Amino acid sequence: MSRIIYAIALMAYFFGLKAQEIKPERQFDFWVGEWDVTDSGQVIATSIEQFLEDSSIIMENYSQKDGYTGKSINFYDRYLKKWRQTWVDRVGNVSEFTGEYRDGAMVFEGESHRANGKKILRKMIFYNLGYDKIRQYSEMSLDNGKTWQIAYDFIYVRKR
Repeated sequence: MSRIIYAIALMAYFFGLKAQEIKPERQFDFWVGEWDVTDSGQVIATSIEQFLEDSSIIMENYSQKDGYTGKSINFYDRYLKKWRQTWVDRVGNVSEFTGEYRDGAMVFEGESHRANGKKILRKMIFYNLGYDKIRQYSEMSLDNGKTWQIAYDFIYVRKR
């Protein structure tokens, strides 16, 4: 069943349907797959996104070459009419995001809670650059939103 939904999402992309014409719970399907994650052209990680629970959830499995790993659960909250992501990594950091698909990208805002007790405000955007490429860009604020700095700017390249 998940392959059928994935194929429909891909056809919608290739035939130029706007995000508003795709059911909201399918707007993040472009992220599902197996990816090499690059930073400045160098592969730093692999990321595997898969459907769970009859395609209602997208599970992220992220693993960097340096041993850093994490997982996220992503789903469309029909009550809030927003996408939600919960991220947890192997060192105890937790992030909570809400967002929506607009202007060709999944746009999230939220906050991270570090294992050391520090709270960080976050912005994260997934740009759908086509079937084989996604840009994940994130900013963070350490001063409750007064100033922002780039946290990372990764390119996901689909594995063949």
